[in-house]
Amino acid sequence: MKYQKLISEFETQLEHLESKNEDVLYKAENGITKTEKCIKLLRQKVLEMGFKSTEEEICFFKHIKPQIFSKLIYYVKLFNIESKRPRSSSKFQIKYLNGHINKLQIYFNDNLDFYHYYRRGATTLDEEYFIRGKTDLRSPTESYHFFVDDQFATSQDTTVAMIMAYDMLIVYLQQEIEKLESNNNAYQNAMKNSSSKLFWTGNKTELIELIYALHSSGAINSGTADIKELASVFEQLFNIELGNYYHTFIEIRARKSSKTKFMNKLTDSLIKRFENSDG
Repeated sequence: MKYQKLISEFETQLEHLESKNEDVLYKAENGITKTEKCIKLLRQKVLEMGFKSTEEEICFFKHIKPQIFSKLIYYVKLFNIESKRPRSSSKFQIKYLNGHINKLQIYFNDNLDFYHYYRRGATTLDEEYFIRGKTDLRSPTESYHFFVDDQFATSQDTTVAMIMAYDMLIVYLQQEIEKLESNNNAYQNAMKNSSSKLFWTGNKTELIELIYALHSSGAINSGTADIKELASVFEQLFNIELGNYYHTFIEIRARKSSKTKFMNKLTDSLIKRFENSDG
């Protein structure tokens, strides 16, 4: 198949991105960039090569394009959901995530006829749905217009992509809810036994720099610990609310001066202590 090499390369890149234990917003940002690039290349190939038959065109817009486009929708939605996720108690986070699952389910209900058509593997309306130049008044209002054009879109390929993306999102959100419920039970048990009397008296940015440094070093759980877990532990240990630490990390990364200001301060303090001890 003429698009197989491009798709295989893209899937390998995504597998590599997903296997790295990075912050979910980092994954989403990078996923968006990689997917947009792949879609642009795919569009270019379609315009250059075209299709030899109606069957080939239907196959492309019913199966191949949605396979890639669904990843873009997934990462865009994932970024929006996670960037606004409350940093409060598990109870509020679970409520927030469940709210998003309900919104995604509403989309399936609003597109029920097409959803059943696609799910049962029907083909009778494929020429209406997956050939360019056909219009369908029932097509969803919520579509990603920056990639929709007459030469590279049909009336329902976006709907297929959204069904695939929303399926992935629901699985992700359910897993996150399970994690929160499990962590909540573990945390409650731990809190029964101990309560920290330590307080972080530096600023939040310094603590976030320290957390990311420890995460990057691989010194905790051989580098497999999730940044979210680390942040949560430090919040409990030092009785502090870190807020949106990933955005703070982006600000640290964008610094014009030293990007490791707090690390340098720690090194200087320790060297000074060594010198004073020697004296």
